[in-house]
Amino acid sequence: MNRKAALMTLVLACAAATAVAGPLDKTECIAPAKPGGGFDLTCKLAQSSLMQGKFVADPMRITYMPGGIGAVAYNAIVAQRPAEANTIVAFSGGSLLNLAQGKFGRYNENDVHWLAAVGSDFGAIIVAEGSPLKSMKDLVAAVKADPTKVVFGAGGTVGSQDWMKAALTARSAGLNPKSMRFVAFEGGGEAITALQGGHVQVYSGDASEAEQQMKAGAKIRVLAVMSDKRLEGSLAGVPTAKEQGFDIEWPIIRGFYVGPKVSDADYKVWADTFSKMMATPEFNKLRVERGLFPFAKTGPELDAYVKARVAYYRTLAKDFGLNVAVAK
Repeated sequence: MNRKAALMTLVLACAAATAVAGPLDKTECIAPAKPGGGFDLTCKLAQSSLMQGKFVADPMRITYMPGGIGAVAYNAIVAQRPAEANTIVAFSGGSLLNLAQGKFGRYNENDVHWLAAVGSDFGAIIVAEGSPLKSMKDLVAAVKADPTKVVFGAGGTVGSQDWMKAALTARSAGLNPKSMRFVAFEGGGEAITALQGGHVQVYSGDASEAEQQMKAGAKIRVLAVMSDKRLEGSLAGVPTAKEQGFDIEWPIIRGFYVGPKVSDADYKVWADTFSKMMATPEFNKLRVERGLFPFAKTGPELDAYVKARVAYYRTLAKDFGLNVAVAK
């Protein structure tokens, strides 16, 4: 090799070594919780789908950053890692509810770039299989007749998603949600066990959770799903709350955001990639396997949806006498 060729080889090697990594190179997904939960599921859905569709060359790395149902990760990305174009962070409807209530500290919904929603779950009103309550009208009538005899169980404390679903149900019966009997459990599994044991009469949980529990043999029944239309799969026969005369919807979206200083160009690369990925049959198969229902939004469309949803949660929290964050 002559001197000129050797020099050119050295220049190209140095350029390759110093090239800035693109948004789809050495990707990372942050799950803002311990392994095994919904955030982990969301990251693994992206990991599998991106690799299976050959949208990334290397498997996405998943890291765990638990704390505050997403608060620790949100603060870390905004304050410490705002420009990492190859890092996406999982979020859920619970994250948005907490943002509305000021549980993410000094940051709010305007401090990140909302990237993609990849699926959704929906609230559900669940009773024991042998319950005399056969519909939402039966439930509301029972609550009106004697609210002390209808105990709602839920995963999480006052202000949580499950509490909100129960509160909306009570309000639809014309009752002050604070007057309802409510028992908080660590999670949905404990609430369903209590429901089957007769310790609570109603569980305001999630549709996919109910579906999976019934497949596993749980003796429960779904009175209503809190979606805009009937769901697919084994719950297709369950009417929505709206069908039964109660204007209650509770979507629980799952998706991703990126840091506030990620460039518009890199953000668009991610948004376009998710749009293509979610249009494939392979992605839909993986989404169904993870118990999520169709809900695909990216880029500006998702950004508008998230901000509208947080504003709604903020109004709802205020109506229920909970803490409310003021948007900047």
